[in-house]
Amino acid sequence: MTDAALAPPEARTLRSYVYDPKYRGIFFQVLALAIVVIFGWWIFHNTTENLARAGTASGFSFLNGRAGFDISTTLISYTNDSTYGRAIVVGFLNTLLVASLGIVTATIIGFLVGLGRLSRNWLIAKLCTVYVEIFRNIPVLLVIFFWYKGVLDTLPQVRDSIALPFSTFLNNRGLAFPKPIWGEGAVFVPIAFVLGIIAALAIAQWATKRQMATGQQFPIIWTGIGLVVGLPILAFLAAGAPLTFDPPIAGRFNMTGGARILPEFVALYLALSLYTASFIAEVIRAGIRGVAKGQTEASSALGLQPAMTTRLVVVPQALRIIIPPLTSQYLNLTKNSSLGVAVGFPELFSTTSTTLNQTGQAVEAIFIMLTVYLTISILTSLFMNWFNAKMALVER
Repeated sequence: MTDAALAPPEARTLRSYVYDPKYRGIFFQVLALAIVVIFGWWIFHNTTENLARAGTASGFSFLNGRAGFDISTTLISYTNDSTYGRAIVVGFLNTLLVASLGIVTATIIGFLVGLGRLSRNWLIAKLCTVYVEIFRNIPVLLVIFFWYKGVLDTLPQVRDSIALPFSTFLNNRGLAFPKPIWGEGAVFVPIAFVLGIIAALAIAQWATKRQMATGQQFPIIWTGIGLVVGLPILAFLAAGAPLTFDPPIAGRFNMTGGARILPEFVALYLALSLYTASFIAEVIRAGIRGVAKGQTEASSALGLQPAMTTRLVVVPQALRIIIPPLTSQYLNLTKNSSLGVAVGFPELFSTTSTTLNQTGQAVEAIFIMLTVYLTISILTSLFMNWFNAKMALVER
């Protein structure tokens, strides 16, 4: 008889647990979780002891204190008498603004440049290649400084502002333009805009089902443009055109009235858009290259024009390859927006860092930044994963 057969039942049971992959996996998972929990507790305990030893109060009550500093670009009302919490919210909204605009712009430019690199026109293909190689091999911070110091800072001073149409002025302090002032009844315009988007999406879904069933196409694009643009215009006119403008006035040393787009925002926006577009262009080019050549040949055999082949055959299939790496570029652009602090743009990192310097609440301020950036990244990833699942092939 073997040793295993001679072993007592308790030993045989213990040995079966040890060599069972299921129980062994559970054991190591519990062990790893325990190590993580102990390590997290050690960091928390050590941090609280160091803060108590330094006499630094912990907690987030400092967010209710008076900020005492001005912010140049705000999407909500803010003064230096506002709280630290409101200052951080202003920076958060500015981050969302530059990130969302940058993502849209970078996607459009990257898509066009990616197609241009595959163009049969030698000049267009080479120009797109030069663009990609230049911006892809330069640090994004250097691109920001190029736009801020090399381009925008060379514009004339306020007294020599460049007068543009519609009471618009351009100088080294930004672009000043008439500020729109909405009157009573203006709330119906954004409501009509949202309803137009919902109606356009509903019609697009209906048209797709109709085409799959009957083969008949419907002018989705023009119908969508008519709904998204036409409904707000109709609501604007029906409300009595509740809109007036406060034009800017150029003085000797400064602009009064109107609204301004500051050079810090423009430099960060252009740098992030153009820099990220160079990477997106390569993603687009690789995705289109990944579509089998037989698909293009089959569409040509059916009589489709090259433009229709690209729009209806190549691009929809390439999206399944493009979307996953495209998500990484969107996340990189959002995180790179923190470099706005280098040119004085008040995004999340800038306003939170100012709060940290004035209050000394380093742990809480860093925790806020980590949480916000992590939340934005996770939400972006979830949306792109959902969109990727919608574009995935469905077996019939």
